[in-house]
Amino acid sequence: MKTPVREILSQKGHAIVTIAPSATVYEAVEKMVEKNVGSLIIENAHGKLAGIFVERDCFRKVLLAGKEAKETLVKDVMTKKVVVATPEMNVDECMAMMTDKRIRHLPVVDAEGKLVGVISIGDLVKFVSAEQEAMIKNLEKYIEGSL
Repeated sequence: MKTPVREILSQKGHAIVTIAPSATVYEAVEKMVEKNVGSLIIENAHGKLAGIFVERDCFRKVLLAGKEAKETLVKDVMTKKVVVATPEMNVDECMAMMTDKRIRHLPVVDAEGKLVGVISIGDLVKFVSAEQEAMIKNLEKYIEGSL
């Protein structure tokens, strides 16, 4: 699909759930549960993207490492080399990147590096599914002669 990410963000919204790097992993998990999200964005003091904390970080870098969630800081286990998308990238490019990098959340940054939203693989699948459903309905109408 050649639809740009900006269209998905305009439909789903530009809400970004953030957490301070000094927060504990326990606080991060509480926030993820409260907001029903699978990732949290960590911004630096200048409002730029500093990292991302995802569910897998908690499992792999905290629980399986034998660390305590109430004592471990987000900044110590967040992913610092964040893979990002731009608003101009299309759905196919984002899905390919997410598949290749084995990630499920993509922060979206503009040309100045400002964070403008976050998309998940679920957002992309939902969008593609709706587009395909609309195409099927149009094809059915065409076949029936009512289009």
